[in-house]
Order: sequence, then structure tokens, then C-alpha cells
Amino acid sequence: MDGKIAKVLIVDDDVNIAEVIKMYLDNSGYSTRVSNDGREAQEAFNEYKPDIVLLDIMLPSVDGIDVLKWIRKDNSTPVIMLTAKGETFDKVLALELGADDYIVKPFEPKELIARVKAVLRRYNTDNTNKEVLSFEDMTIDANSYNVIYKNEEVKMPPKEFELLYFLASNKNKVFTREQLLCEVWGYDYPGDSRTVDVHVKRLREKLTGGANWQIETVWGVGYKFEVK
Repeated sequence: MDGKIAKVLIVDDDVNIAEVIKMYLDNSGYSTRVSNDGREAQEAFNEYKPDIVLLDIMLPSVDGIDVLKWIRKDNSTPVIMLTAKGETFDKVLALELGADDYIVKPFEPKELIARVKAVLRRYNTDNTNKEVLSFEDMTIDANSYNVIYKNEEVKMPPKEFELLYFLASNKNKVFTREQLLCEVWGYDYPGDSRTVDVHVKRLREKLTGGANWQIETVWGVGYKFEVK
């Protein structure tokens, strides 16, 4: 974080677990705040403006998936989902909705700190000194995760943005779904190629194309960002 103390919002309805996580993070030099239900977490998110959120799935008032959806409406803040061993949890759904990682409780303190560091490092690296891509009717700014299309800002979750940026920065090059999964989601992502199709569909709903560019399907192969 370039010398800045990262702020972590811990959201877990188990008070004891939340306090243990807080202790781990405080001892590792992070600034922390704890919320024990979903609605309180939303208020804390707006007030505290965390750099990363540790978000339990099962929460009173508003559950973790709905809190994640709420965060992703307007923010690209990294989110790590917390789930109890044996708990029904759709990992692929959570990641498709914009979670950056997930961790199963109980976990070792070192594993938790390593995950937090990795997500923050990846996020800050991805957002540093990348060029702004400009096309007719569209600008893609990786430094702010901002897309301007036809003079209006288009909101999208981080993975949608990262997929768009990757395709647009490799214009006219065809990528298979597997290559896109590896480049955008990471080699250890538990999802499958349908994840790419879902994200491309969402991008096309928001960006219908320009006079000289389009997100094209190459049948039997994958996708490309075609620029004429």
C-alpha cells in the first residue's frame, strides 16, 4: 500500500471470530473495524471507506451475497468472502458477482494475512501506471477502473472491467475462454468457461459497440476486441 496503513472492514456475526480476526490483523499492522450484521456493514462501509472487506456469508439483516452485490453497484473495493467449513456456498457465484477471493473457516492466521496481502498487492499492481485506452465513443482507464462510453460513466464489477481492459489492450487478438480465465481470473479460479460467456454477455449489454470497434465472438475459439 506504498506505506499507507490498509483499512480492513471485518464483517462476521460471530463476535468471537470477528475479534480473533481483528487481533490477527491489528498485530500485522492493519487498521480494522468490525461489523456483526449486513445492514451495519453497509453503514460501516460508507463511513470507514475500507481498502478491503472480509465478508461472512451468513449474516443477519442482509446476507453476505447481498452485501457483496450492494458493494459492487458502485465500488471496486476488494472483497474476500468468509465461509464456514461444510456451509453451502456457491464459490463460482460469489466470484462472478465480484468477490476477489474466499477463505474457509477455521483458517490459520498466516493464511488469512497472506490472502489479504495477496489481494491488496494484486489490486494495487493492477491499478498502477496502466495506460488509458481510448476508442471512438469509449475510454477505459485502468488507474481508476473507470469506463466512459458515449459520454457517460458505465459502472461494472472489477472482473467485468478487467476482462474488457484485457481484450481491449490486445485488440484484434483472439483468446480462448480458457486463456481469458487464466489471464483475468487466475489459473486457480474454480469456475469454468461459462464464467467468461456470462461476463461477455454483461459487457455487451452495457457496451453495444462503436463505429470502429466491437467485442466479437470467434465461433469455436473464443472472443476478441475487434478494431477496424
